[in-house]
Amino acid sequence: MGCCNRRCGLIAGAVFGAVVAILGGILIPLGNIVIEGTVEKEAVIENGTTAFDNWVSTGGVVYRQFWFFDIQNPTEIIEEGAKPVVVEKGPYTYRTRYLPKEDIKFNPNQTVSFILPLGAIFEPSMSVGPEEDKVTTLNIAVVGAYSLVPTVLHAVLENLIKSTNSSLFQHRTVKELLWGYMDPILKGVVGVFAPYNGTFDGPYNVFNGKEDISKVGIIDRWRGEYKLNFWNDKYCNMINGTDASSFPPFVDKRKPLYFFSSDICRSVSAGYVESLDLKGIEVYRFSLQPDTLASPTVNPDNACYCRDLKTTKNCTMAGVLDISSCQDGKPIFISLPHFLHGSKDLLEAVQGLSPNEEQHFTYMDVEPTTGFTLRFAKRIQVNMMYGPSKVITVLKKVKDYTIFPVVWLNETAAVDDETANMFKEELISRIDMLELIQKVLLGTGVAIFLLCLIAFCCVQRRNSQVKIV
Repeated sequence: MGCCNRRCGLIAGAVFGAVVAILGGILIPLGNIVIEGTVEKEAVIENGTTAFDNWVSTGGVVYRQFWFFDIQNPTEIIEEGAKPVVVEKGPYTYRTRYLPKEDIKFNPNQTVSFILPLGAIFEPSMSVGPEEDKVTTLNIAVVGAYSLVPTVLHAVLENLIKSTNSSLFQHRTVKELLWGYMDPILKGVVGVFAPYNGTFDGPYNVFNGKEDISKVGIIDRWRGEYKLNFWNDKYCNMINGTDASSFPPFVDKRKPLYFFSSDICRSVSAGYVESLDLKGIEVYRFSLQPDTLASPTVNPDNACYCRDLKTTKNCTMAGVLDISSCQDGKPIFISLPHFLHGSKDLLEAVQGLSPNEEQHFTYMDVEPTTGFTLRFAKRIQVNMMYGPSKVITVLKKVKDYTIFPVVWLNETAAVDDETANMFKEELISRIDMLELIQKVLLGTGVAIFLLCLIAFCCVQRRNSQVKIV
């Protein structure tokens, strides 16, 4: 009787263990469904969701650091045709993106429209000097006019340069170069980023994700258009992905992330690099694809970004993007800092450059479950092009077209401690707790089942031996 009770108890224990293990197993897909449902609900861009609060206003402080390329030999360049020699000067740091989105409107087609106000506040404590520091750099007006004015009118430009006592280079303050100064040639405000304060980017229309969460944050229209009109090609004019501040939830690291940047007038993609810990939160680091600015000979998709056969050496030059078509014809070329991943010709044309992968690459650290970008570093270099002229005195000694680095910026932000703690409490801790319960139930159930099964086998074996004796 005792043996029977013991066997029955072991069988019951094994059944109980199996039930607990099955319950733990069931909780895995069930828990995933609960997590997905919660994330999908909170990731929608509408009043009352976690995503909406983070979307309206940037969670972390965004800084833009600027490094200028100070020319050391301006006289030799003009009089002897010498190669430019530059020294990096910076950083000069500004706080940006401190203004929340404005004119937010919810549209019937499941999109949200808004504008992004622009502003910059100087941060002396994070800068090498005041805004009044001076830099010797290209004369933006002279170089711009050189590209815009037809060759037959270069004599007129020559007279204008002489009458205003202008030259190929100028000595200006950091503040003037960035945000604008009154130029004697153009008789208007000129600056690398002028106008900026008081302006805005957009308007944007993005999908709110309510109907399809896989489209949340993806840009539907920019400036009222479904595509760009800067490039003479349907592919290059596509507006792909989000604005990079967030992505649809449940990020798959095997797939690239697409985003549009108005700074460079095109869409780009980023690929998975590695997984990192950011203040206790696992994030996926994505970086620009290596072939983003490759020459069309390496990446044929870039053929439609090649606009000038002469300045790009028959479209074989890598590392720069001619965005003059979205800058009112101004000869502006975008690249990574110090021409990282650029052609050898770019580096040899200007002395003093030293590209560094760690310091000059662009990346985003994305939380994979929600798709929120919790940290990023956007590194962009602004360059201008000038070339030889038989008429303009300051360009007579120039031997070839030169893409000259004016300034590079590092725009960075990271989630602050308060937001990170809230993120962990509201989402990560719940997910971890659910996963822990799943593992405990599954592990405990399997253990009980195996122990009872082993014990039952031992009892059966002992009873068999007793009967034989």
